[in-house]
Amino acid sequence: MWKALSARDWDGMKPFLSDDCIYYDVAVGPAAAARGPEDIVKRIRIAFDHLADYENFDGLLLTNGADVMYEHHEEWHWPTGESAINRFVTVHRVENGKITLWKDYWDMATLANSAPPRWQEDLMNADMSWMFDATGLV
Repeated sequence: MWKALSARDWDGMKPFLSDDCIYYDVAVGPAAAARGPEDIVKRIRIAFDHLADYENFDGLLLTNGADVMYEHHEEWHWPTGESAINRFVTVHRVENGKITLWKDYWDMATLANSAPPRWQEDLMNADMSWMFDATGLV
């Protein structure tokens, strides 16, 4: 899944996600989660489609079988020249070989302080049809 995400191979990501997988961006909150492969890809693309370049760098990967914690960082580069290094801890719940829960922990200020001036405005004006309120589920 991470190789597909790094390559922005959206269709290649989907088979790793269960039909009811929840993507929960902890920095944003559970009311703005996404559910299911199609909506998760829509959610991720609202940020990635504005980038000129993106790369994920591997870090520590821990698992007990069903629970996976992945410490990694991403480099984001916008077409206007700005760039940021975004450090993540991602938590996955894996059941029957598919991700059923995906939680990302990161610092919103890191991107907000490095992104182009219109970055947050562009995000707010994006297609929000993917939004799923996961309050009480995550």
